[in-house]
Amino acid sequence: MSIINPHLILLHPPAVYDFRKYPIMYGPIADGVPSTPVFEMYPVGFFSILEHLEKNGLNVRIVNLAARMLDNPRFDVEKMIRKLKPKAFGIDFHWLVHAQGSLEVAKICKRYHPDTPIIFGGFSATYFFMDLIRCPEVDFIIRGDSTEEPLLQLLEAIIHHYPLSHIPNLVWKDKTGEVHINPFNHVPNAVNESNSSLYIFKSTLKYMDVKSLSPWKGWAAHEWLDYPITEVITCRGCAYNCTFCGGSKRALKTYCNRNKPAFRDPKMIVEDITKIVEYTRAPIFITGDLRQGGETYAYTVLNGLKGISFDNQIVIELFDTAPKEYFELVADSVKNFNFEISPETHDEEIRKVCGKRYNNQEMEENIKWALDFGCRRFDIFFMIGLPFQNCQSVMETVDYCGYLMNKFGERVVPFILPYSPFIDPGCITYENPGKFGYKILFTTLKEYQRAMLSPSWKYILNYETKWMTRDEIVDCTYRAGLRLNALKADCGLIGHDSFRAMEERIKLAIELTSAIDEIEKINPADDVRRERLMELKPRLDVMFNSVINEKRSMGWPAAKRNLRFFNIFKAIIGFHIERTFRLRNREDKRGTYRWR
Repeated sequence: MSIINPHLILLHPPAVYDFRKYPIMYGPIADGVPSTPVFEMYPVGFFSILEHLEKNGLNVRIVNLAARMLDNPRFDVEKMIRKLKPKAFGIDFHWLVHAQGSLEVAKICKRYHPDTPIIFGGFSATYFFMDLIRCPEVDFIIRGDSTEEPLLQLLEAIIHHYPLSHIPNLVWKDKTGEVHINPFNHVPNAVNESNSSLYIFKSTLKYMDVKSLSPWKGWAAHEWLDYPITEVITCRGCAYNCTFCGGSKRALKTYCNRNKPAFRDPKMIVEDITKIVEYTRAPIFITGDLRQGGETYAYTVLNGLKGISFDNQIVIELFDTAPKEYFELVADSVKNFNFEISPETHDEEIRKVCGKRYNNQEMEENIKWALDFGCRRFDIFFMIGLPFQNCQSVMETVDYCGYLMNKFGERVVPFILPYSPFIDPGCITYENPGKFGYKILFTTLKEYQRAMLSPSWKYILNYETKWMTRDEIVDCTYRAGLRLNALKADCGLIGHDSFRAMEERIKLAIELTSAIDEIEKINPADDVRRERLMELKPRLDVMFNSVINEKRSMGWPAAKRNLRFFNIFKAIIGFHIERTFRLRNREDKRGTYRWR
């Protein structure tokens, strides 16, 4: 156990606290991401916060409570929190699925540390900041997508008892409980953090706690040696206006005051990847389409990668279709590369309504070019719950998946998933539901907290459309899952055992959905209702990890024992010497101009 008491402890909660005790069928709400339905992957912003604060002399520790709870059913959250002694707790409320879990964890922190400030941040904290600040367990909220510098200022204020009124983006309560809303004007037009993995490795050694740094279930056991996938951020914000995305250009302008994306210097992208491959052979996910910043931006990154020799798998996103020469340059720059794109539907007219203008021919040309130039794998994501989409249209999309697999072979991997559990608050559809044929069922933070405790993902869904009710969305999801599973088996993407296991899981989900619907008719105050739900819990837990999509199909190719330990330890020693020298010789002007 570490004897260092950090200035800030960043806690990542499970979506539901304590999910181990609740009988909930989460369904496929997390089937499109590596994590489980408690969404144990903490936001990548934790890394940049850790780096920025550590650079400025503060000690920061990350504790992924959700992953710890998943890895050990007996892990005692309250016992751990009780022993922690930071100057402040930071709790992410980035994704709305954490509406219940984040506040329950905050209550535990207040129970054992009533005088320790609790700070919230993230997209959902920003959107629901007025609801959130009224919660007695919340002391501070930092709004926006760039909280590193305001958080540094807030911690300095907490430590040195400086005034709070000049800290940008801060929402806070004084001792009387009065709410203060500081100007929301820290929206940087550049992202200069290096996203260095060294800070994470160093934190692991400093606190001797690799388990609490785990990004998802199982990573801290043996899998972290084999699959420490890393992420390289290209920008904050987005240049596109996909109607369902809470991180779209218009959405972030509405509630994050961001008028345009802030792109990282392309040289920093290359530097990040250069550093990563020194420490690990694992896959590297480049977040955000490189071409958002323009052709010159993308080509600068790719040309920079030509000078690096590495075997890591690179995963590249496409937000739009690209010209042939782009795929040729990728192949010329990177040995092992993969792509993914999200066309949403086979129906080009519905796709346009979703904010995407490319057609199927253009997409298929992109797939062909990528594969011809050596792409190892091309993932394609389709969705259920779109405007003008009924179940017949969904099944036609599944058939289109079969067409793509037959045409291009096993390197093309399609997925189909429901928009679940929520349409993002702040996105174009959420803010203008009638225009797109939607009915938004929850609007307040308390409604989302209650929804997350519902016994089935059907009742967690925050929307229905003119074309499909919640019942129809759920039913159609299972039908689509069964059909796509069969098509993948026919095309050789999965073996017979995997096909049978997935089919049985989906059929069990259908059966349990019907059983829960019957139990829901019982008066909520009746003890029989909870007893019958608890009887279902062992069977519900069987489907905890996934329902219509196997988690292992989400993983990119990776070799065994990916971490380069000698390089890591050597770099950490040099890094520590450099940081110590810099901090000792740094002129700290904050006290002379910021707090006067």
